[in-house]
Amino acid sequence: MEISQIIPHIEALVFASDKALNANDITELINNAFGFLEERITLEQIESALEGIQEKYGTEYYPFELKQSGGGWQFLTKPAFHTTIAQLNGDKFLKRLSNAALESLAIIAYKQPITKGEVEAIRGVNSDYSIQKLLEKELIVISGRNELLPGKPLVYSTSRNFMDYFGINSTEDLPKIKEVLADQIVEATVIKPEDFTDNSVFEQTAEAIAEENEQADTPNSEEETGDFTPESNEEDVAPESPVDND
Repeated sequence: MEISQIIPHIEALVFASDKALNANDITELINNAFGFLEERITLEQIESALEGIQEKYGTEYYPFELKQSGGGWQFLTKPAFHTTIAQLNGDKFLKRLSNAALESLAIIAYKQPITKGEVEAIRGVNSDYSIQKLLEKELIVISGRNELLPGKPLVYSTSRNFMDYFGINSTEDLPKIKEVLADQIVEATVIKPEDFTDNSVFEQTAEAIAEENEQADTPNSEEETGDFTPESNEEDVAPESPVDND
């Protein structure tokens, strides 16, 4: 089967699916649909067809596009039409996560799998309500138990809905911690006289420094030059009285 014949079937599958479909899913579904074919469709053919569909809907003529999100391929509305869609599903778009829920979700995303106790140890506060809300929104799932800790507590991980919610294809697409911190580092700026664009400022600074050095090298009084002659106080000296040898 030619790529051009495969493309409409892929578009139909992605459009009709209620979840993201990856290339392997699409390959299997199409082969099942055309089971009578002697030559089965390969993964490489599906990937080439997906690239063609991406290019097709990436043009300005379509309000939606084919993107990898939530661990597979989906048709998503382009950001330029967000305001228009918000009129239709306003309540859905206005609902946002609280700061407490975002903190808990961020810890789980970067530390998964992780227990509730470990989340609380990092946040320093009780996280029962936040984790319960994240479970209700299906942004996290219970992925098992920690067999090494006393009581074998439940461990939590992010879900496919989490990736879909934030528009990423896997947790590897999350920004690295060092990248986030690097954006917050502000280095001090060293200002030098020669960096001034106004030369007069630099010249004034240089002249002021030279004048200070000259004053430091110049004697401030006659005492320092050796030209000082102390004045005599003869009036203040009493005459010697003659000595009587009798």
